[in-house]
Amino acid sequence: MVSTDRLLAFAAMSLLLVLIPGPSVLFVLGRALAHGRRTALESVLGNTVGSYVLVVAVSLGLGSLVAGSAAVFLALKLGGAAYLVFLGVKALRHRRDLAMEQDVPGSAARGGLRTLWEGFVVGVTNPKTMVFFAAVLPQFVDRSAGRVHLQLLILGMVFSLTALVFDSLWALTASAARTWFARSPRRLAAIGGTGGLAMIGLGVTVAVTGRSD
Repeated sequence: MVSTDRLLAFAAMSLLLVLIPGPSVLFVLGRALAHGRRTALESVLGNTVGSYVLVVAVSLGLGSLVAGSAAVFLALKLGGAAYLVFLGVKALRHRRDLAMEQDVPGSAARGGLRTLWEGFVVGVTNPKTMVFFAAVLPQFVDRSAGRVHLQLLILGMVFSLTALVFDSLWALTASAARTWFARSPRRLAAIGGTGGLAMIGLGVTVAVTGRSD
């Protein structure tokens, strides 16, 4: 099992990294501005589950493949970037329909599953997260204690829960600001468009940054 000192050290590092706004935070902010609190929180949950799948992949040894292969990294990076741009364009195109979303029978259930899936795809196609897990998680594992896979999963859970809490706070903050805009269809359309543009910008940023080898 993971020793207490290693667990606390990794928890402190996780908190530091989560507090610095990154792609996940920007994604959640874009969703909150474009669609509101429920969609943002569902996106956070989906994103967290997707990220934890990367932890599982690292524990199975797949993380080293991404960290060591420029081609695999590039494919994941461009795939995730394209999906973010797609979500941003969709939010931009339907920004005037936001006020009517709650009036569509059955839209909440279908939207919830779809939103969870969209967040999951963004989380699981984040190559930077995969490389971070592959490079950092093993440093906090005590191989002499055995059960390396279990230690990796526990450490990954610490990071995921930390991200879940603070990304949710970002979602609630942004959606609270959006409430004022919701009082006017024109203002709501404007903030929805802003959220869409934020996701498009994030997708482009992810596509053009990172390793180039």
